[in-house]
Amino acid sequence: MGEEQKSEHRFLFRQPRALQWFEGGRLMKRQEGERQAGRFELFLDLLYVALLSNFADTLTEDISGAKLAKYILILAPSWHVWSDLRELMNSFYNDDLLQRVLILWVMAVLVVYGNNAPLVDEEIGAMRSTVAAYMVARVSCNLAHLLYSFASYHHRLQQRLWVGASTLTLCLYIPLYFESVSMRGKIAAAAVAVSVEEMLWVFCYSPAAKKLLRTKYSTAVDIPHEVDRFAAFYIIALGEFLYLIIVGSNAAIGLNLRLMRAIWTLIIAFCLNWLYTHADCAVKCTHPLRNSVYTAFSWALIHLPLIASLLAGGHVAAASVAEEEFEDPQRWLLCGGLGAGMMCLYIFALLHGSSDHGENLILPKPFRLAMRPITAIIIVLLPLAHHLDATEILSIIMALFVFCVIWETVTSLRKGAHFWEKWEETQYPEKRVANGDAEAEADNGQTSP
Repeated sequence: MGEEQKSEHRFLFRQPRALQWFEGGRLMKRQEGERQAGRFELFLDLLYVALLSNFADTLTEDISGAKLAKYILILAPSWHVWSDLRELMNSFYNDDLLQRVLILWVMAVLVVYGNNAPLVDEEIGAMRSTVAAYMVARVSCNLAHLLYSFASYHHRLQQRLWVGASTLTLCLYIPLYFESVSMRGKIAAAAVAVSVEEMLWVFCYSPAAKKLLRTKYSTAVDIPHEVDRFAAFYIIALGEFLYLIIVGSNAAIGLNLRLMRAIWTLIIAFCLNWLYTHADCAVKCTHPLRNSVYTAFSWALIHLPLIASLLAGGHVAAASVAEEEFEDPQRWLLCGGLGAGMMCLYIFALLHGSSDHGENLILPKPFRLAMRPITAIIIVLLPLAHHLDATEILSIIMALFVFCVIWETVTSLRKGAHFWEKWEETQYPEKRVANGDAEAEADNGQTSP
């Protein structure tokens, strides 16, 4: 929108222009400065709050291996749609009428998807509606990419490769329309399709594709915007920890064990946000998107299992406010989800490039991060302690997360760091102000009343 603000002309439909690209291996940007997520991108995220909550609620109603597979297979496609729009807005955001209508249209289609996806194993109509909604959403984004490839040459070859490959991959979902195909066959087809889509995304935007296409101009991402969008989706997943500890007023009245579990759930979510923000605890670090091609793709891909794990575990943790005891499936989902999420956060931190070799931190990176995998393993094994009730399990998990946060915060300080900074210059500089005012008045030929 920077160009539009400088221009005297306004347009309902603006020419899509690449915001950044590589030209002969050199990064080029149309505008300098950091770009944050647009208002309509954030509006899209609001719908995902409801989508993710609905998916997690469906899983926790009847926890089983089949339900877990369904949960993953309905969550991943919704993530792909969100990624499509993120990719488009990162490269071509101009906030014109076409982009706003596209977001609204995709959101409308996602309403169909979100309402039908939890019922795919119960009604063939729900299965068909879900698959059709997903295909329409992906094709809509692909058509936008195709249109933009005519308006801007900077990403043209890779855009068209992606449009062709991803559209063909949608054919893998066709068996899900047929009632004659068994549920096992449909699960297998969906799993293959989701996996192929992930691999295609990596390939189409990788250096291998650029080399294959012999491109002079190739895709690049606005890193601050990309980081901002992924962080926003992570916050949506953490919202699942907080929603049920308030809705329904299950922790009323006064001080009680339900309230304690609600507070413990809040602290766990707060620690997870802290660990994500803290990354690898380094004073100087290189973000995975800047570090290398391998760390960049790994960083993006790790978010799906990270969010899926925390979403499931967070829903059970929050639901414990209304329940006195955990059944075995709930125990395993809670501990497995939070443990897997913590392990993903460990990998997430390892992907950051640390440059603190000469900074004399209290502990080097491997030891600073050591509590993440240790905490993950302990949490995953907690369900084996059958004598623990819901309050005790949540108390142990909360204590482990808090200890991990304290450990990383303290060990990432420089050697000789002080606990408390001395407060200085807390008084108003009255003499200096008075003298300054007197001098100013004398210069202006004025006197104080």
